[in-house]
Amino acid sequence: MNPENFSLSERIVSPSYVRQGSQARRGHEQLIRQLLEQGKCPEKGWSESTVELFLNELALMDSNNFLGNCGVGEREGRVASSLVARRHYRLIHGIGRSGDIAAVQPKAAGSSLLNKLTNSVVLDVLRLSGVRGAASCFVVPMATGMSLSLCFLTLRHRRPRARYIVWPRIDQKSCFKAMVTAGYEPVVVENVLEGDELRTDVAAVERQIQALGAESVLCVHSTTSCFAPRVPDRIEELATLCAKYDIPHIVNNAYGVQSSKCMHLIQQGARVGRVDAFVQSLDKNFMVPVGGAIIAGFDEAFIQEISQMYPGRASASPSLDVLITLLGLGAGGYKRLLAERKEMYSFLSQELGSLAAAHGERVLHTPHNPISLAMSLDGLRGDGDNKAVTQLGSMLFTRQVSGARVIPLGKEQTLGGHTFRGFMSHSEAYPVPYLNAAAAVGVTRDDVVLCVKRLDRCLKTALALNEQSCKLYRLCLSRKENK
Repeated sequence: MNPENFSLSERIVSPSYVRQGSQARRGHEQLIRQLLEQGKCPEKGWSESTVELFLNELALMDSNNFLGNCGVGEREGRVASSLVARRHYRLIHGIGRSGDIAAVQPKAAGSSLLNKLTNSVVLDVLRLSGVRGAASCFVVPMATGMSLSLCFLTLRHRRPRARYIVWPRIDQKSCFKAMVTAGYEPVVVENVLEGDELRTDVAAVERQIQALGAESVLCVHSTTSCFAPRVPDRIEELATLCAKYDIPHIVNNAYGVQSSKCMHLIQQGARVGRVDAFVQSLDKNFMVPVGGAIIAGFDEAFIQEISQMYPGRASASPSLDVLITLLGLGAGGYKRLLAERKEMYSFLSQELGSLAAAHGERVLHTPHNPISLAMSLDGLRGDGDNKAVTQLGSMLFTRQVSGARVIPLGKEQTLGGHTFRGFMSHSEAYPVPYLNAAAAVGVTRDDVVLCVKRLDRCLKTALALNEQSCKLYRLCLSRKENK
């Protein structure tokens, strides 16, 4: 409804009523105008009606929704199912063009505007979350692993002689496969045990760079968010090393946006040394469906180079999901979620500590990990096997405790020709088996209370079964010796 239509409406309905409706409409439009002017996440979240009004207005700017459109090309935004069309708010053309995921589409002004605004709003949120020096970012419709591969492939043109990526070990398959998929050989640097924490061996990273030759190294691939007892890499020291040897530095910040500590590490790394790009997941940080990531950095030209490496157009779904979410939450709402997450981390630590003490275990001391916690499972060590430890994991899963990870000792896993000893523990020989739990964004007090209650029951059962198993094992051993 434009002013002319409102004026015509006054001939049909009382002018005072129409003016009231017009003023209400202007309230929605004022919010949209501020978004277009500032390109920032609104401090206060929008109502769903404002968000839907905005998305419908954008959709009307795409050619597939023109009333008189006659499309004779192979890609005209045709959709067979009206349900699918509604699911996407009739924004069917996706984002980007064949040469650049950030490019504007001539026949999809609305979708292009959606893409530009999403990137601008997300950049604002990254800055609010702690990386104030971030110069540019874009949402890519791939999860973290493939987004890291895209960064590595972009660096290929800058460093054609490089064959290796130096990587402080983290036992997460997609990180490793991201490097192999891009055609590079990961050089795994083992972590060092400091107390209970597994920390970056910066001296070993430097020795590898010197041994391989700086020109043979594509980049250093570091990590912030991770499962305890591993803690975020020493980003500042690695960034300084990368600046010293003129080697790019790519940071896997998968679920680090929700942690002010992880974001501060990236900001400080860029300040004292070199951070070329950092990659984070949309679903883990913003509670949207899986399938998107944010590639960000401190050099706008390099981030644009990465976006131009993406082949073809792309799905707009991840951009649409995160924009709807951030407009609905507002900057204030997202900051509240982050504050609540910190509170839940303290609560989870307290509850796990009480549970651990009741079973003769302890929460591992990992103060440098701001999201994940680990509890020892010494009492489940069997006579030469991990059966009781893995059995606890099965019990938790069947009792609908998701996300908790049970880590046995001595597991081996081969990926891309490299054998990881002690796989899942980020170390060849971590001293104790343990259980992981994380206080990630969106976790509630009820989640923690119910998890600890079920874990308590499962531990009692697992400990009793383990005791019986150990007695049986010792009895069999004794009979063998007597023979």
